[in-house]
Amino acid sequence: MKQNRSLELIIVVVLVAVTLSVAVKHSSTPTGERTPVRGTPTPTPTTPSTPQKPLLPSPRATAEPVSSELVPLEGKETPELTEEHRVRFITTAGDFVVRVYPQAAPNAAQRFLELVDIGFYNNTAVSRVVPGFVAQFGVNPNMPTWKERTFDDDPALFQHLPGTIAFAKAGPNTNSTQVFINYVNNNRLADPGLNFTVFGLIEGMETVEKFQPVGDSSGGLDQQRLWSDPSYLDSLTEKPTMIISAHTLNQAISQPRR
Repeated sequence: MKQNRSLELIIVVVLVAVTLSVAVKHSSTPTGERTPVRGTPTPTPTTPSTPQKPLLPSPRATAEPVSSELVPLEGKETPELTEEHRVRFITTAGDFVVRVYPQAAPNAAQRFLELVDIGFYNNTAVSRVVPGFVAQFGVNPNMPTWKERTFDDDPALFQHLPGTIAFAKAGPNTNSTQVFINYVNNNRLADPGLNFTVFGLIEGMETVEKFQPVGDSSGGLDQQRLWSDPSYLDSLTEKPTMIISAHTLNQAISQPRR
């Protein structure tokens, strides 16, 4: 009888020890390393078709290097970029510079420099910021007639890499004043059915990364109100990043031929 009780006691002690060992092991496992529950589908976000009227963009999975030069699209013959203009933007998030290449997209470059020269971008909002997609600006309620002054598309010749800039539009040949800066590789925007054309590069993407997302998560602020109501920005509880001023740093810089 005593032997049976001793054996039972030993078995109980062993079971308790094993239970405590398992509990300690699970409590030290980081949450992120646990195996996810099977059968639970992972949500798949849809991607926007254009920077003018997007759906929910793909999240930024990994940091991508910012482009230091314009890179030709595969299979495209591109002109030599021997001319460069520089435009400094002063914003409430900091400063950045746009390097404009007229030979990359002549119509877009000409309009952008014209808008800078007349002060169109001064005191305007960065109206749409979608992390993992684009930052967009170019609505000035004090110069509303420019909205309808459209210009023809240039051929899409260069890649939409992080740090490149192009005009936004609502269809073929509807470019006017709004531009967007790519946060990620958005080369699908250069497809023939979309044909968004890169005309320059950004120096100072650390500033662009600080732009404040406001309004709708994919569409940003209400563009119709932005164009028609100068008091719209004052009514917002959450304020967007503002462009204080934009000015050219030079007339043109000749680039060495390679």
